[in-house]
Amino acid sequence: MNTLDNIEVDITVELGATTMPIHHMLRMGRGAVIELDATEHDPLRIYANSTLVAKGEVNVEEGHLRVFVTEKVLRFG
Repeated sequence: MNTLDNIEVDITVELGATTMPIHHMLRMGRGAVIELDATEHDPLRIYANSTLVAKGEVNVEEGHLRVFVTEKVLRFG
């Protein structure tokens, strides 16, 4: 058995990000719109344990969201 087989990582896929004053966030309710810094054509950012590892694009198939990896992010150091 490979040592890496039992290691789990948390995967997060980010559509975009923004910054807003806390009082705006506290006033948000159902139907509120949050504008992000990305467009529909921008790649999604894929993180493993909070570290950017790849970029990708979203796909919906049979009601399920799927993310296809389109680029691996190289890390040096």
